[in-house]
Amino acid sequence: MHSRPTTLRPIPALVAALLALLAFCAPALALSRVKDLASIEGVRQNQLVGYGIVVGLNGTGDTLNNIPFTKQSLQAMLERLGVNTRGATMRTQNLAAVMVTASLPPFAAQGTRIDVTVSSLGDAKSLQGGTLLVTPLLGADGEVYALAQGSIAIAGFSAEGDAAKITRGVPTNGRISNGANIEREIAFKLNDSRSLRLSLRNPDFTTSKRVASAINDFMGADTAEPTDPATVTIQIPARYHGNMMRLITEVEQLKVEPDQAARVVVDERSGIIVMGRDVRVSTVAIAQGNLTVTITEQPQVSQPAPLSNGQTVVVPRTGVKVDTGDGNKLALVKEGVSLRDLVDGLNALGVGPRDLISILQAIKSAGALQADIELM
Repeated sequence: MHSRPTTLRPIPALVAALLALLAFCAPALALSRVKDLASIEGVRQNQLVGYGIVVGLNGTGDTLNNIPFTKQSLQAMLERLGVNTRGATMRTQNLAAVMVTASLPPFAAQGTRIDVTVSSLGDAKSLQGGTLLVTPLLGADGEVYALAQGSIAIAGFSAEGDAAKITRGVPTNGRISNGANIEREIAFKLNDSRSLRLSLRNPDFTTSKRVASAINDFMGADTAEPTDPATVTIQIPARYHGNMMRLITEVEQLKVEPDQAARVVVDERSGIIVMGRDVRVSTVAIAQGNLTVTITEQPQVSQPAPLSNGQTVVVPRTGVKVDTGDGNKLALVKEGVSLRDLVDGLNALGVGPRDLISILQAIKSAGALQADIELM
């Protein structure tokens, strides 16, 4: 007997298309990294501030007679350099008193450089072309952590003549790239920690529990515990002692689906409305209409007939139009509609953003909006 060769039959095109359709229609989870949802407690920036003097301005600095602290700073600086100016009359406008701010990054080493922002403190017109003299930058504890100095780069400019003036941007605020040198480090020994705390940027009970569950599944043990909606505490396993960098790197890359409460954010000043995806509405009927009264004045001139003793007078003509919104009808919004259906239904009424704000507040007052309205 001759055996027939066995051949593999290809998957029918219909089956392949069905599998592709199922893969396409499968709900995609909005997974986010733990790194994007939380920060490591203790690993943060520190704010620095200092008071300094900018020199080299082309007549656009502070007026010494109007700004006493600029004059005092100039006299104190010159005295430190061996120049006595007490009692002398100074009229220079080539310097300005400024505040210098910077952010000290976590784990910044001594000798590294950071950017600084320079802002005018007096009545200077522009800091263009100025140079910041050595300025100590202090932390919240009053200690000096960096020294700033350098040429200022500004994004705006100002020019004026006898009858015109133009200003673009803010010429009294500038930046010095790598303008400060770190002189003191903040002691923080990360590897000596026996526990690690994650602070959620958007506190939520469900998200905190999901983050802890993802960490425990990865570790294979119950090492993470959500202590509150904003904090997840991790007890460091023995294999990670002395190697916190490895633990943090692996935890940060874990994927979690964040949860959020249904919320509608409203900015009445600009008419901006932002609604979350979980906003739901119960069955409700909505009608929108306003009583609008429009009054127009179109005066006409009445002239007398030729060779008559009449006078030319202005005769008033007033037009009054009243719109009661009779064309607007009730719109039915069914129970449990999604955000898209809600927006489409409200847009069908032809309402603007500000009317939409009032409608949402009315729906909330009626108890038909399952979401919180937050006014900015």
